[in-house]
Amino acid sequence: QVQLVESGGGLVQNGGSLRLSCEASGLTFTFSAYTMGWFRQAPGKEREFVAGTRRDTGTIYYGDSVKGRFTISRDNAKNTVYLQMNSLEPEDTAVYYCAARLGALVVTAQYDSWGQGTQVTVSS
Repeated sequence: QVQLVESGGGLVQNGGSLRLSCEASGLTFTFSAYTMGWFRQAPGKEREFVAGTRRDTGTIYYGDSVKGRFTISRDNAKNTVYLQMNSLEPEDTAVYYCAARLGALVVTAQYDSWGQGTQVTVSS
């Protein structure tokens, strides 16, 4: 069973930056075979797709609200996916989750494994 552990969340001022990390373990296949995604959920709101990457096809996709500000990357040697978040806004405040699945990159919550989440708070 895949385990995902996020880190890097915290409190940042409006316009600041954070980098989230998600390390995977317990993999059945090599990490590069997994599509990795980042989602977020703010209080009272539905879980929202943020970014995703599928290594074998080089596909990367971003949610509309973060395009141009966030960058997803992965280090397959470290079984880790990252989310660099720049120009953060109070509206980015949420719990951020890492997710993994085998197969196509999807923007819905159809992922097989999820991390516990890390809180990101952007102050105005």
